[in-house]
Amino acid sequence: MRRRELLEGLALGAGGLSVTGLAGTSTASPAREGDRGDWRGLRVGVATYSLRELSLEDAIAAIRRVDLAYASIKSFHLPLESDPEQRQGVAAQFQAAGIAPLSCGNITLKNDPADVRRAFEYARDAGIPTIVCAPDPGALPLLDGMVKQFDLRIAIHNHGPEDEHFPSPYAVWDAVGSYDERIGLCIDVGHTARAGVDPAESIRRCRGRLYDLHLKDLDTTAPEGRSVEMGRGVLDVGAILEALLEVGYPHLVSFEYEKDPEDPLPGLAESVGYVKGVLRGIA
Repeated sequence: MRRRELLEGLALGAGGLSVTGLAGTSTASPAREGDRGDWRGLRVGVATYSLRELSLEDAIAAIRRVDLAYASIKSFHLPLESDPEQRQGVAAQFQAAGIAPLSCGNITLKNDPADVRRAFEYARDAGIPTIVCAPDPGALPLLDGMVKQFDLRIAIHNHGPEDEHFPSPYAVWDAVGSYDERIGLCIDVGHTARAGVDPAESIRRCRGRLYDLHLKDLDTTAPEGRSVEMGRGVLDVGAILEALLEVGYPHLVSFEYEKDPEDPLPGLAESVGYVKGVLRGIA
């Protein structure tokens, strides 16, 4: 099938999707944690920032609708100010739908013991093993102590050319090398490309501490690049997926679809279908 035909078919299939009343739909069977046959062994899920305008119930239903089994929970769906019971309850809602929360964030962390501890308690209470974060560089010694105390992983998110501390994965890699190995990276492939770095090569070079990954496409790799449906942009999606398979990446790959926040499901569904098709074509 030609690429154009593939995209047209995906668009037609996604065109009827709507967020209206999602929590009450049952058109797709719930995804099962550990069922990764369609994804070549990759743990592919959704960063719920993609679904930030949806309620918790509708966000869970949307992830089920695209038949994914993993999530990275953003504070829109589990506030940082929540108590332990609320955190356990939200995690239980995802689990009951067959969705395993493998990370949370992105969380901004100050160089402040109370602020850092709150993030670790938040993840611990929800049973989430990885915190995706944007820390003050001065907080790295604090993080080093906390990962040892809580036995949780930290994945520092690079934010592109606007980020004065961590624009690319290599800036994170250079900063964390002397700290506990549980302090690592979340590579955002879009921000990485906007910073002038090849996402696939950064996956290979940083694989030893790569604990989370945000998957997206962009209309341009210039600094002003914006998110588009996967396959409609300029990123080499196949090369990114090949790199993940090559290094045997074992952690979460999250679709982060930033476009259309009020109606994200059609674009998210198209992106899921496109990536699944690209994966099937990789030898």
